[in-house]
Amino acid sequence: MTTQAEQKQLILWTIAMTALSVIVLWAAYRVRTVLLLIYVSGLLAVGFSPIVRLIERQKMLPIGPRRFPRWLAILILYVIIIGTVTAIGFLVFPPLVAQAQQLWGEIPVMFERAQEWLIAKGLLSEHLTWRQAVQRADVGGGERAVGTVFSAVTGVVGGILGLFTILILTFYFLVEAGRLREVMLDLFARRNRARVDAAAREITVKVSAWLGGQLLLALIIGVTSAIGLWAMNIPFFYVLALIAGVGEMIPVVGPILSAIPAVAVAATVSYQKVLLVILFFVVQQQIENHVLVPKIMERQVGVSAVTVILALLIGGNLLGIPGAILAVPTAAILQVLIIEWRASGDNRPPEIHAPPGTPID
Repeated sequence: MTTQAEQKQLILWTIAMTALSVIVLWAAYRVRTVLLLIYVSGLLAVGFSPIVRLIERQKMLPIGPRRFPRWLAILILYVIIIGTVTAIGFLVFPPLVAQAQQLWGEIPVMFERAQEWLIAKGLLSEHLTWRQAVQRADVGGGERAVGTVFSAVTGVVGGILGLFTILILTFYFLVEAGRLREVMLDLFARRNRARVDAAAREITVKVSAWLGGQLLLALIIGVTSAIGLWAMNIPFFYVLALIAGVGEMIPVVGPILSAIPAVAVAATVSYQKVLLVILFFVVQQQIENHVLVPKIMERQVGVSAVTVILALLIGGNLLGIPGAILAVPTAAILQVLIIEWRASGDNRPPEIHAPPGTPID
């Protein structure tokens, strides 16, 4: 039976812990952007670690035992990624600029055709020139336009700085992966370290599989877009398909943004082509959202299709685009942690569900 002093001490301890929890949650909310950058960097480091390990195992020279140091293996991976993105940029932007200039020149003609059709249907009573339409559309004034441009520029600069920060943090996480793992294992009792280490390795496998699944989805969308746009005789279909494949890497808004150039290019051909392209991308995204993503992620990551859909809905609702991007790997991590927690009382040996030949760091 507890004494009055012990009860008082317990109450004080409970109040102190509650206050500390509130302070920690408040501080975490204040630095939520930083925490999100750290989490994304950690996910990328976990996902890239098997690839880095694979590069490390290669010999620097055909003769001799010396292999790539870890920092150099990471730099090689970065060069490959940045080189690929740069090559895509050189392929995409020049044709897009040419098509945009052509489309801009066609806008007055398209505007006249649209007016003639509306007047013929009795939906428009007054004929306007293109200049008159632009002048009447300027109802917000120059200050609003300047504010919009400033906000857009600020957002782009912030995004670039955030991406640079993620790349730097991911690099250091990969370099210090071994030491970070040792620090993490030291936080647990010796008898639990084998199980924790096994869980960490399985998380590595699942996050790497998630990255592979994203690349597979991008490849499927790119190839099907190329075939569909080619069948509809859309100019520069290969470039537009490449944009669609890259846009697939960004959930929610990526497919929409990547479809805009294709619709714009189709508008330089005919209105019928515009409708066909819109219909094609709508059908493609419906199949991708309800069939490809759940099935591919279920096969790659080992997370059920229902879990994938629910994770995407919850993540997108909580954090928007970043939440949708991080939803599936986060669900995979939580799945591993819950399974290991449930098995912790059974004294069962830890298992690693990795495909044969998968390098684990």
